[in-house]
Amino acid sequence: MNAIDEARSADVIVVGAGNAATSAALTVHEQGAKAVMLESAHFEARGGNSHYTGGAYRFAHNGIEDLLKISPDISDEERESIDFGTYTEDQYFDDMARMSQYRADPDMIEILVRSSFDAALWMREQGVRFQPSLGRQAFKVDGKFRFWGGLTLQIWGGGAQLVATLHAKAEKAGIPVLYETPAVALLHDAGGVHGVRVNHQGQNYDLKAKSVVLACGGFEANAEMRARYLGPGWDLAKVRGTRFNTGKGITMALDIGAMPYGHWSGCHAVAWDLNAPPFGDLTVGDRFQKHNVPFCIMVNANGERFRDEGSDFHSYTYARYGGEILRQPGMFAWQVFDHKVVHLLRDEYSIRQITKAKADTIEELASKLEGVDGQRFLETVAEFNGAVKTDIPFDPNVKDGRCTESLAIDKTNWANTIDTPPFEAYAVTAGVTFTFGGLKVSTKAEVEDTAGNPIPGLFGAGELVGGLYYNNYASGTGLVAGSVFGRIAGKQAAAFARG
Repeated sequence: MNAIDEARSADVIVVGAGNAATSAALTVHEQGAKAVMLESAHFEARGGNSHYTGGAYRFAHNGIEDLLKISPDISDEERESIDFGTYTEDQYFDDMARMSQYRADPDMIEILVRSSFDAALWMREQGVRFQPSLGRQAFKVDGKFRFWGGLTLQIWGGGAQLVATLHAKAEKAGIPVLYETPAVALLHDAGGVHGVRVNHQGQNYDLKAKSVVLACGGFEANAEMRARYLGPGWDLAKVRGTRFNTGKGITMALDIGAMPYGHWSGCHAVAWDLNAPPFGDLTVGDRFQKHNVPFCIMVNANGERFRDEGSDFHSYTYARYGGEILRQPGMFAWQVFDHKVVHLLRDEYSIRQITKAKADTIEELASKLEGVDGQRFLETVAEFNGAVKTDIPFDPNVKDGRCTESLAIDKTNWANTIDTPPFEAYAVTAGVTFTFGGLKVSTKAEVEDTAGNPIPGLFGAGELVGGLYYNNYASGTGLVAGSVFGRIAGKQAAAFARG
């Protein structure tokens, strides 16, 4: 049986092959129905943005006993040297509401939060391994690590291992994946969706099925859609992940009357190496990102600071950095670090493919910051140094209140004078992760039409679902949302297929 014939025998077609899509397909299989996945990319690039993630996984838990159910390999020594803390459902609710400025869909947030721990358990059952996020979400102070920002565990091996593990599970379950087979249209009539039109090896085929799950990402890799919806200049931004998330799943659904939903002019965009390639590089993964903004001063081409670098932990601010940088002259900035904090930098600051300047004097550093007004930069550093309240102790694990006073833009936490060489600086621009606007789905992951009615046979999950994120994003939420709503979509699609 060739690939197309095999796809025609499926009960449920899943468009996509990343975390949300494989979660859906595996759940279809668990429910006793037959699934097939359609992947636009070739085998080596499979998995969409999931392949590029660092693996942060935000779920509610009540302490170490819960964490041991997810990551039983946590050793006794780690338990002694790490304060894992808790991250309750109430804290998760508060973060999602606060980060979205209270615009996020409350029904979707409730499902996400209430289901997050079970999603982590289910991922563990699929063979996904977790480990403590040391070095990314905890720093060692007075001999003990302390977690902050709501994240304690990450997926071992990051996105590459996540995709490999879930696809191995799908292969064992007999779920076929058609590679280099993009969906181009939904097969639809007055009775609902009955399959997908695909392009396979240069030919179009109509694949009929009893239900369809769309889980093929947002429109971040589509420069035209970025400019149209995010605004001027966004077509010039770099893309952190896959080149294949062009918004086709969203537009196919909109073409048959689906409701657009969420923050269409918003996106997740980070500080990304200035000279990174236009799209993600799987050999580098997520390490073009530069997330240690809270410990630096960040200056634009005018040599001036343009944000409060210490407003919050990076987990709650990093998804906004890209948009702020994009609005600066030349669409770039430099992150400047004093030697006192260099030991806190994440491993992404030590990769070979990096745009970096280093100097023994601040004057020498000024001359190396390409594109920056050096004289104004020196004045900015002097003004900043004179405003730091050095009597307040520095503590990277808490909002320490070590701030500046009387600057046009004060730094509210983690302010350190820039006076200890050698100095390091890193050039960054905007790196788009995913877009916030998408499709409206019900609490059963049914794609709804513009009248608010479910479109029979059509379900949605992952980054093409709108309504969860507005203005900002809490690190690690995306993978959990993909797992949670992917499982719901898979269960409901299988039930619909059974009739």
